[in-house]
Amino acid sequence: MQTPTDTPVLHLAAELRLPTNALDYTILAIYFVVVLGIGFAARRSVKTSLDFFLSGRSLPAWITGLAFISANLAATEILGMAANSAQYGAYTVHWYWIGAIPAMVFLGLVMMPFYYGSKVRSVPEMLLLRFDKWAHLLSAALFAFAAILIAGVNLYALAIVVEALLGWPQWVAIVVAGAFVLGYITLGGLSSAIYNEVLQFFVILAALIPLVVLGLKKVGGWDGLTHKLTATHGENFTTAWGGTGIGSANPLGANWLTIVLGLGFVLSFGYWTTNFAEVQRALSAKNLSAAQRTPLIAAFPKIFIVFLVMIPGLTAAALIPGFGTADSGYQYNDAIPYLMEQLLPNGVLGIAVTGLLAAFMAGMAANVSSFNTVFTNDIWARYVVRGREDGYYVRFGRLITVIGVAASVGTAFLASSFSNIMSYLQTLFSFFNVPMFVVFIVGMFWKRASAKSGFWGLLAGTVAAMVNYFWIYKHGIVDIPSDQGANFVSAIVGFVAGAVVMVAVSLFTAPKPAAELQGLVYGTRSPGMQEPPAAGDDAWYRRPALLGWGAIVLAAACYIPFSF
Repeated sequence: MQTPTDTPVLHLAAELRLPTNALDYTILAIYFVVVLGIGFAARRSVKTSLDFFLSGRSLPAWITGLAFISANLAATEILGMAANSAQYGAYTVHWYWIGAIPAMVFLGLVMMPFYYGSKVRSVPEMLLLRFDKWAHLLSAALFAFAAILIAGVNLYALAIVVEALLGWPQWVAIVVAGAFVLGYITLGGLSSAIYNEVLQFFVILAALIPLVVLGLKKVGGWDGLTHKLTATHGENFTTAWGGTGIGSANPLGANWLTIVLGLGFVLSFGYWTTNFAEVQRALSAKNLSAAQRTPLIAAFPKIFIVFLVMIPGLTAAALIPGFGTADSGYQYNDAIPYLMEQLLPNGVLGIAVTGLLAAFMAGMAANVSSFNTVFTNDIWARYVVRGREDGYYVRFGRLITVIGVAASVGTAFLASSFSNIMSYLQTLFSFFNVPMFVVFIVGMFWKRASAKSGFWGLLAGTVAAMVNYFWIYKHGIVDIPSDQGANFVSAIVGFVAGAVVMVAVSLFTAPKPAAELQGLVYGTRSPGMQEPPAAGDDAWYRRPALLGWGAIVLAAACYIPFSF
């Protein structure tokens, strides 16, 4: 079985051209009309910069919760996790049950009171309050750069998929998708993006569920699937922890310790708790309780979405001998498109294609909307043009959205140099999200962390992660079996380096006065964190602690059938 470093650059097999007809294109056209209609409808509610960038902090928890999960459920995840499943088998569940749920619960229960209570407009602004302007400026610049790179990944993957499945030239797919995302975000700001993400969530489910049902029927149900995969790939292929003992070899190139620490703690917490593309959805909620419940509500569908992306990958591996190898004629990335071409009738096929496009647009929109917020509020308004009227920053936010989409088109081609789109994304997260997470976690739980330690810890963590990946791993100084394993190790290295530097700098520099740390360090409170509960908030489904622990218990229980 090939490792990720052996996987060809993302392109799909030529024989996967879909037999689409007028019905399929009609469904696609209706979707695009509805998307723009939501943008025009949301435009009426945009009167201030807070409306444009954070929906006026007015949205209910169920809306922000579905948008939270939809923003993450980009097509890069759908194609990438299906590819991971075809290549690694049931190891994919780790990205969800240990690599997402605990961090989402931590965000809701522990970090959202700090974010929402301090009334910040972005994650980097939190570093301005806790540390100083240098930590703030560096984090804002790193996030803006990463957001454009990740938006470019979605555009690149979309162009390749649409060209293979529908025959559209790559530039047409990029222009059409980019124009629609640009249109509805420029019109309605974050509200438009969020309401479209709620719509896209259900469209994506409508695309994936038929693939799962028909795929399982094709291979004889779950028992037939596991029997075939065990015979061709070995018994560990359908288990979560088989072959992950320290010193054991497995295709993932990671043992249980690097999975738990690298993925389950450092990468996971780094992404879910500091990635503003996700946190922005929670900050747009109408009150603190709704903001806390946003990631907790999202955690429940996240637990089960793994089946919608994993089973198609497993099914493809069971149906085609040697799927993903040169002899089969297919790559791992072909899993979802292969099943679409083989199993779906017209009409359902149109829904599936629309679902893929919706997923690409959701992922791109989440990064573009977070980019325009950070660049406008944290860079332009803070350091370049200060003190202008509110309407100026709304106009500039729309302008920088245009620039951000144009830049995403340019960075789309950077993704082509990576053999696996999920490896590329995990690499970006280890560089940019993990160092920011260590700065947050040290600053939040240690009062002694000085103002200067934030900047140097963030810089040290970012540089250390890059050095580990580009020098130690790529030059073979230390033998790491795969790109994914290298990402886990880079995340751990970046986390440790950032923490060590923060402690060292703090010991030699003065801490911030205690009065400036209220509501910014665990154990202190701000007025926003003491917000009284709204009427009816005593219902069980509105209790963040109950929702959070329920999600963790449910995710842990899901491991049981995959552990033996």
